[in-house]
Amino acid sequence: MKSCTTLLVTALALGLSTMPACKSREKTASPDDAPSTQIEILGKFDADSAYTFVAQQVAFGPRVPGTPGHTACRDWIVDKLRSYGADSIIVQNATVTAFNGDCLPISNIIAQFNKLVQRRILLVAHWDTRPWADECPDPERRNEPIPGANDGASGVAVLLEIARNLAMEHPNAGVDLFFTDAEDYGKSTGFDNNEETWCLGTQYWVKNMTPYTHDNLPVYGILLDMVGGKDARFHQEAFSQTNARTITDKVWSEAQRAGHADRFIPKVGGAVVDDHIFLSRAGIPTTDIIECNSQATSTFPISWHTHNDNLSNISPRTLLAVGQTVLNIVYKEKAY
Repeated sequence: MKSCTTLLVTALALGLSTMPACKSREKTASPDDAPSTQIEILGKFDADSAYTFVAQQVAFGPRVPGTPGHTACRDWIVDKLRSYGADSIIVQNATVTAFNGDCLPISNIIAQFNKLVQRRILLVAHWDTRPWADECPDPERRNEPIPGANDGASGVAVLLEIARNLAMEHPNAGVDLFFTDAEDYGKSTGFDNNEETWCLGTQYWVKNMTPYTHDNLPVYGILLDMVGGKDARFHQEAFSQTNARTITDKVWSEAQRAGHADRFIPKVGGAVVDDHIFLSRAGIPTTDIIECNSQATSTFPISWHTHNDNLSNISPRTLLAVGQTVLNIVYKEKAY
């Protein structure tokens, strides 16, 4: 990823097309003990488990397509999904060409839960990492790949922890987890004219949306990207608000019910070139949970595309805020 700008007009100018039976439930008083406000928790999202999933990915090293770390991480994700009883696991292997001519062997991974249910939702995260630390303060290290603890591993970790929950308590609706590849191999200059250089795995997938047809697409999608940073605050990404407003508002409202209103700010932040714009164009309105208005930078987190994107900047509290919010949505979704 990507490009981030705080101008909503940029999102509008792009012209993107727009398109619950509850599980185990625990209600506790809100932190301020206001009697009219209750926190709603569905499932058992474990922040420590999610953090461990981040650490396990980082331990593989950079997950750049074509590297040993990439292959090892792919196999690990598939094994995890298999262990959690996914009804089907599809690994879409392909070769794509990057903007600089590099040929990248990629693997998109799709896991389905409740495969026979017609109404489906799509949860998305990219699992590759940036091959260059182009924002590194040290110019001599800018050609080295980043650890990708937040930018890559955090979204995957939340999806895997959700999968662990789905193994214990099945949802009513169909839930598909999409781990997309080669998201972060894009051109770092001239973002507005180079959006097609990013999200190569998703761009490949929308040309052949295995296992869907245009008649049975998921009703909406939620993209998780950079969702583990310390003290992260999530504003509503501008393209999401423009092209997937219903699900965007749904996510931020659910965050409040889950007790995470301090993390989910119901104001528009930056406009980000990310996987969701290609999914929305393909007919799956998708919102992007991403830190795009950092207090430190007014854009992405300060560790973005640097070697500081490591475990020291990952917060279980942030993973919990995002994971519990999305898990609540999953368990409230109806089968029709």
